[in-house]
Amino acid sequence: MSSHDIIDPRRLPQHVAIIMDGNGRWATARGLDRSAGHVEGVKTVRRITEEASRLGIGFLTLYTFSTENWNRPKEEVDALMTLIVTAIERETPDLIKNNVRLTAIGNLERLPEHARLRLGRCIDDTSHCTGLTLVLALSYSARWEITEAVRSIARRAADGSLSPDDIDEQTVAAALTTADMPDPDLLIRTGGDFRISNFLLYQIAYTELTVTPTYWPDYSADDFRAHIAQYQTRQRRFGLTGEQVEESS
Repeated sequence: MSSHDIIDPRRLPQHVAIIMDGNGRWATARGLDRSAGHVEGVKTVRRITEEASRLGIGFLTLYTFSTENWNRPKEEVDALMTLIVTAIERETPDLIKNNVRLTAIGNLERLPEHARLRLGRCIDDTSHCTGLTLVLALSYSARWEITEAVRSIARRAADGSLSPDDIDEQTVAAALTTADMPDPDLLIRTGGDFRISNFLLYQIAYTELTVTPTYWPDYSADDFRAHIAQYQTRQRRFGLTGEQVEESS
């Protein structure tokens, strides 16, 4: 029985987030320049997006470029920026064909102007799509996001439009860049490292985690389906006991 056969379409995760790690190591292991791994990784983005769309998942968030990545060698950063926006433009017609809406979260003001404008056009071109929402975390870090949320809330408190006593978890969630999407149900990290790397720290409080040693360029649709199937075997308790969960189901 294949992993596809044991996926229950009634119990799909609404939102899957992926830390796409291992591009550089994939290339180095083959004696190639690191940029070759990023190019190959774009192909994986396409096949996983297509599979998520086909399965009927609502949101797919990909950790595309972190704020820490700005500290990489300038040549690699420049190549990555060019690759990212070129790939997005190239894939936009297929996104529209597959009814996939593109959006982005992060400190987009740090992107080069040409990249920001080109990304904006692609987001606008897919804004009418009603299927999978593909979220690119670009120039993103969770600590940056939380800091910006705190600033926003503090400004509202300072101008009197929000009482500090009224601030609750919903207030914070509404101030995040992910305010219009559900928290991730499943977070997948490729490349084998067991860390979160400053990704969606507030949102993943009760997210199911999966780490695979497979480098992102080698990550397949079968791997993705297997991880969805594995997710469906887990009991999500959200602080309750297993017995309480079973009684309420």
